[in-house]
Amino acid sequence: MYDVIIVGGGPAGLTAGIYAKRYGLNTLLIEKIAPGGQMNLTTTIENYPGFDEPVSGYVLANKMLNQVLSLGVEVKYSEVLDIDFKDNKKRIFCDDGEYETQTIILAMGSSPKRLGIEGRFIGKGVSYCGTCDAPLFKGKTVAAVGGGDTALEESIILANHASKVHLIHRRDKFRGQKVLQDHVLNNPKIQIHFNRVPVKIDGENFVQSIELKSTIDNTTEKLDIDGVFIFIGNKPNTDFLKGKIEMNDDGFILVDKDMQTNIDGVFAAGDILNKHVKQIVLACSDGALAAFSAMSFCKLT
Repeated sequence: MYDVIIVGGGPAGLTAGIYAKRYGLNTLLIEKIAPGGQMNLTTTIENYPGFDEPVSGYVLANKMLNQVLSLGVEVKYSEVLDIDFKDNKKRIFCDDGEYETQTIILAMGSSPKRLGIEGRFIGKGVSYCGTCDAPLFKGKTVAAVGGGDTALEESIILANHASKVHLIHRRDKFRGQKVLQDHVLNNPKIQIHFNRVPVKIDGENFVQSIELKSTIDNTTEKLDIDGVFIFIGNKPNTDFLKGKIEMNDDGFILVDKDMQTNIDGVFAAGDILNKHVKQIVLACSDGALAAFSAMSFCKLT
């Protein structure tokens, strides 16, 4: 019987593990594959506090994991198949067995929606975060794919670093806010490609070009670029919890200011929440707060 089980080993889950153990909770962290989550897709991180030189996502993830392990947090690598929230004694069913706990912190993260063509270039010119990786493309030419608020905001950020941004959208108008559209349309460094979809990303070891197809007449064109930023949305890793916990229409878990879900003793943190800004440091903050809330719940019950 654990005091808290953390589901997910990204920055939110790992930070929750650090704080939970320091609060004296009997803690188990369950991760499906490898620690780090989407950090592992990022070759260079320059905006995480405490590092005066760039660090790779893999290195940062392992530093967090080593801290978790050094504190004595139990870590298991297993896939969570189902969770029973019904009783005070909550049960988590994994492919290697069943675990019982007083509280749960859900930190499974989300996965970026993909084009299906980026393949071998992920981390080699393909990115899903302009805020994270824009400085790496200073003075270079990049493409951005998407038409919502995130795509527009991130394209503006990209234009602050890149010499040119090709913004590609499959429709004839953007879905984002009017004020963001105005900023994009009036930025001389951003070239709009409406009614276009990417069909191929090419290069030797790194991205060198992208091929676009018209959604109107199927004609194609090739753009020489140094990087591709994909902003077509994120999908939370919550499918197995549908109908069991309160979510929004897109599957993101809803919480209050203390990371409490609609179920007593169940908290959530990180990118499974519907947050406007998704950054490693913010996921860590969520994890720390969720651990504090779990500790408070354990003391009261």
